Amino acid sequence: MGRGDKKSRKGKIAIGSYGVSRSRKAIKAQIKRVLSKPAVKVETTPVAEKPKAKRAPKKKETAAE
Repeated sequence: MGRGDKKSRKGKIAIGSYGVSRSRKAIKAQIKRVLSKPAVKVETTPVAEKPKAKRAPKKKETAAE
């Protein structure tokens, strides 16, 4: 079920046809729904940056021999 399949959505797109699995009404309804929504502008407040964590000092190597 892929590009060559006339019954699948992918096949309809490849062939360039419309049908049950890729109907024009459904596509138009989706576009209409998206365009009818008003654009919402969201204001964000700047987030204060956290100070970087300090690294632990390196341990001194001791001669265990």
